Amino acid sequence: MTVVRPDPGSFRDPSGQVFRRGNGIFRTVAARAAADYEFVRDSGLFDRLSSKGLVLSTAEVSPDVLGPVAAASRYLLQHPLIRFISYPYEWSFPALKAAAVLHLDVQLEALEAGVSLSDATAYNVQFNGPRPVFIDHLSFRRYRDGEIWAGHRQFCEQFLNPLLLRAFLGVPHNAWFRGSQEGLPTAELNRLLPLRRKLGWNVLSQVVLPTTLERSTRTATAALASDKLGTLKLPRSSYRALLQRLRDWIVRLDPADTGKTVWRDYAGNHSYQSDEVKAKAAFVGEMAAAVRPGILWDLGCNSGDYSKAALAAGAQYAVGFDFDHGALEAAFARAKAEELAFLPLLMDAANPSPSQGWAERERQGLAARASADAVLALAFVHHLAIGRNVPLDRLIDWLVGLAPTGVVEFVPKSDPMVRRMLQLREDVFDDYTEDAFLSAVGERARIVKSLIVSAAGRRLVWFDRSE
Repeated sequence: MTVVRPDPGSFRDPSGQVFRRGNGIFRTVAARAAADYEFVRDSGLFDRLSSKGLVLSTAEVSPDVLGPVAAASRYLLQHPLIRFISYPYEWSFPALKAAAVLHLDVQLEALEAGVSLSDATAYNVQFNGPRPVFIDHLSFRRYRDGEIWAGHRQFCEQFLNPLLLRAFLGVPHNAWFRGSQEGLPTAELNRLLPLRRKLGWNVLSQVVLPTTLERSTRTATAALASDKLGTLKLPRSSYRALLQRLRDWIVRLDPADTGKTVWRDYAGNHSYQSDEVKAKAAFVGEMAAAVRPGILWDLGCNSGDYSKAALAAGAQYAVGFDFDHGALEAAFARAKAEELAFLPLLMDAANPSPSQGWAERERQGLAARASADAVLALAFVHHLAIGRNVPLDRLIDWLVGLAPTGVVEFVPKSDPMVRRMLQLREDVFDDYTEDAFLSAVGERARIVKSLIVSAAGRRLVWFDRSE
């Protein structure tokens, strides 16, 4: 019997819950949400948005599919599986920007159909490769004439403010968002921005004035308790104009720190030659062609060269991880331009995304979210073993445990990159040797193939522990 599992992040929504049964993703529609759901469904909006790739496709199925957990539901919806769930604190700047624009595009089209969104959380967006898609069908409801945008504050805190943090101050949003899962409060951004940034109309209207209003509410609680707020009206044309102005502004935003980062240009400035790059890509391609992984993790993906090679050889989907923002932005741009089934995400392998939120289950850590069918760890081991003092045997144990097969690269101390890493510190890494590396891999998996790919002795190892 296939087990029905509730999604740990959907419990807050009284309109319906998300469940997984095998590879099927289902959403219940409670009686309280049925009228709005029926209105939006019958308007044809879901079909139009899904045909454009803006909203996840859906189909109504019998509640009997889930058994007792859906017995009280008015409807049961089935959705396609998202290959890898990601969170806003793992997205690069262009990914967050694409998600923000998507949310506004969905809102603008919905408004034309007499529909609005009840919230504006960034967690309602997921990615298929570099393409964002809206996933919460129960956020849609009938537009009420004159209503004020209920999700405006949430949109600012989870989309706009994190983008402005990077665009104006050069500070990535990721650590802030990870530490405060509701995003960046407008009042805190207001304190950070210099005066010159506050003089433009966009910042004045979206950051400064809301902060001032929030302060005034603390000293005017009695006034706010009156019914005056209930009489405020926002004409639909003004609602639409607000959404369009935000969209136009966000489209123009770019990171303030657009210079080189440590690894942004690594693909063109590494310490091995073009024929060696080809040999490396061929080795990865051979593994991918033999294994044909449904999902491949590329640790230290940089601009995505080897994810691309794996996809071309037979991998179905690749998720890349890197800690360098410049490299991730280049990878995201490449995935988008070349339409690759490749999603690059921010991750420090020595401190990956943890399980957090309510009961430490609402937002799942890396290991709890999905399993990889294959893993790449190229030019990666030395950064943790030498750069972060992770013992080699523990590192290999972790890497080999991530997937049943994959390719791991060992970079010896004779390599120019490692020599540079050791210039300013004592070499205390006695266990960092090729023999120790091969022994550690061999104790945990079968070594299918091994190849030296550089004059300095960089070695690729294809491991398999599936037998």
